[in-house]
Amino acid sequence: MTDSTLLKTRLQAVSNLDFSPSDTVQSAEQISRPSLSYWQDAWIRLKKNTRALVSLYIVIGLALFTLAGPILWQVDPALQDLNQLSQAPSLPKQAIFVEEHTRWEGIVLENFPAEPEAFLDVLPAPTNLRTAETATTQAVRIAWDPVVGAGGYAVYRNQHLPESINDLGLPLGTKLAGNEVSYEDRLNVEGRDYYYSIVSTDGYDESDTYITLKVTPDLAITKTEALSRGLITEESIVANGETIDLEFHPFGTDYLGRDMLARLMEGARVSLFIGIVAPFLYVMFGIFYGGFAGYFGGNLDAILMRFADFVVALPFLLFMILFKIAFGIGPGESGVLPMLIALVLLGWPATARLVRGQVLQIRTQGYIEAARLLGAKDHYLIIRHIIPNTMGVILVTLTFAVPAAIFTEAFLSFIGMGVAPPTPSWGSMCNEGVKTMLSHPHELFFPALFISTTVLAFNLLGDGLTEALDSRMRSRE
Repeated sequence: MTDSTLLKTRLQAVSNLDFSPSDTVQSAEQISRPSLSYWQDAWIRLKKNTRALVSLYIVIGLALFTLAGPILWQVDPALQDLNQLSQAPSLPKQAIFVEEHTRWEGIVLENFPAEPEAFLDVLPAPTNLRTAETATTQAVRIAWDPVVGAGGYAVYRNQHLPESINDLGLPLGTKLAGNEVSYEDRLNVEGRDYYYSIVSTDGYDESDTYITLKVTPDLAITKTEALSRGLITEESIVANGETIDLEFHPFGTDYLGRDMLARLMEGARVSLFIGIVAPFLYVMFGIFYGGFAGYFGGNLDAILMRFADFVVALPFLLFMILFKIAFGIGPGESGVLPMLIALVLLGWPATARLVRGQVLQIRTQGYIEAARLLGAKDHYLIIRHIIPNTMGVILVTLTFAVPAAIFTEAFLSFIGMGVAPPTPSWGSMCNEGVKTMLSHPHELFFPALFISTTVLAFNLLGDGLTEALDSRMRSRE
């Protein structure tokens, strides 16, 4: 075969080849990963983190609770409902209308001696203990039959059934006359079970026996009280015995009858204001401080960071006390402004250190040197390259700084150095709730729950942002 024949044969073979795109290439193009920006990729990875996503929704819910809550729940957090003191969370309640309270003369037996004719060794307990009329939260009136040889009667009230003579509860009073066989109780009566006990006395010593009666007062309200609380108007015609809906307290009330839900919303404004504004201010200052030190470096960097080390060594509580004295804030007054200033002045070094380390790493990158060789100025490099590449660290730092500030505010308010009553904050509400935690645990439970949930949500969100904004995570997926 000649060379010309061989050449023709090869050209014919080449012409028969199919150079159209193959299905394999088309399939590879179809399954290729779409082009995503840094923030789009971070959002996709954040959504895969269930804990971080739930925490983000909780943070959004807290923001709505703080901002939109008072618009929907228009209850004055300082308004006292004296008929519902320390009420636990419950469904809406109704009260009956009663007449204005008038003095009760009680029951005095004219044909029974006021003083015993003879002192007995053993005095029996009274009998036939009963309510003299319908018991309401306005007054509980009880009566009993007299005891021969008694020179008076001691009246006790308890919130549980007494187990012995030493467990009768709160002493309400003593009737020093044997023929006075009644008592009217108006001492902070609530709509709950009470156990009234009567003990006979000869005027000197009390008997070892007693009689107990369980009474559950009905919620009652007078027309004057209903008008003052806005439950009815002057034109309303209300008869005694009719019922009316009382104010609804879904989270209960505190020891002064103030609505817990309204106070939690008001307290959220104070706690989150300090927990967000203070970290935002000192994180922003730390960004500029650390970025300036890391970008220019050298002796200036050393001087600036030694000053940051000095600020870290300053005691926070001592400066908090000094700021309160400087601002003339005495005991029992709210120290929101000193707390805010102390957090801002002493909280920035940690952020400055993180940002400085990030800037020191970024400024040595090749694209920074290339931009500088092309004539880029310092302000362009900082705005276009340095700051965008430190945003991940900044956001993560901010999410961790917020719960730390909230916890600091709660701690200071709890020990009486932060927000003081009557201004509500979650920390001051916990301080008030500790005093009644055994008898009314909801007064401590709800503010403590909001503090714990907020701190946990921000911490989990910070962990999720750390993973989502870390560009090295792409190579692991």
